[in-house]
Amino acid sequence: MIAIVGPTASGKTEWGLALAKERGGEIVSVDSRQVYRYLTIGTAKPRGQWSPASPRTYLVDGIPYHLVDFLNPDAVFSAADFARRAEDLIKGIRTRKRMPILVGGTGFYFRALLEGLAPLPPADDALREELRTVADHHGREYLHHQLAQVDPLSATKIPFNNIHRVVRALEVYRLTGKPISQWHLEHPVKSNPDEPLEVIGLDPGKEELEKRLQQRCGWMLANGMIEETQSILQKGFSDNCAGLSGLGYPHIVAFLKGTISRDETLQRLIQDTRRYVKRQRTWFGHQMKVQWKKS
Repeated sequence: MIAIVGPTASGKTEWGLALAKERGGEIVSVDSRQVYRYLTIGTAKPRGQWSPASPRTYLVDGIPYHLVDFLNPDAVFSAADFARRAEDLIKGIRTRKRMPILVGGTGFYFRALLEGLAPLPPADDALREELRTVADHHGREYLHHQLAQVDPLSATKIPFNNIHRVVRALEVYRLTGKPISQWHLEHPVKSNPDEPLEVIGLDPGKEELEKRLQQRCGWMLANGMIEETQSILQKGFSDNCAGLSGLGYPHIVAFLKGTISRDETLQRLIQDTRRYVKRQRTWFGHQMKVQWKKS
């Protein structure tokens, strides 16, 4: 099994498709936002189409590309959900005598699949609603500040705009009295000695990556990210639904509400992407044994 990892705009999708064509593989996407329907521009979802035959498969240049474009934007898809689905897909790919290729930049999903997760308590809908009400009344920054007070380690890793992860971290603390970061530290890593995994990391270098991410953010804004966000809202989905909590979308929502300008939207999108890239580089550099290549 091969994994293609790295920061946003490093070229993972292109490398993964080329490798799948060369080695007879199928891709399992490891991206927490490409799972959603209607979110294409802002998630850099690879352009493809669903096969008409059953079982329906998302195809990109004829290559099966799994775990993209299958959930409505209001669905919550956890790392544990991802791990269960990915394990089943990998078994199916091997049954077809093809190579599983993991492609993506969501580090926590990789951890869930390869190492397992802590045995956290199930969701408490009433508590989640209470925490979301606090965020609605006082702002997401206020809720994130509450998290920083009880779990500073998680607060450094979770952006304030990722309301679903902030709520989950506070939920776990309120239910157990223990920070979610402590749960993960105490959970033993799952060992897979019989599971060979080659991890290829892509990184074009700091200057080139900065250039690419600025170009990507500008392109997204000019080529439909605003319109696709507006379309999702017009379909009746909430502006704080799971899909729209992803990188950049809260700023588009703010622009549509008239609270920030288009130029400010672009600058915030670039700034958030830059911060996310920094976290990705740090995570993959410390959590996985990566063979880095310049892309």
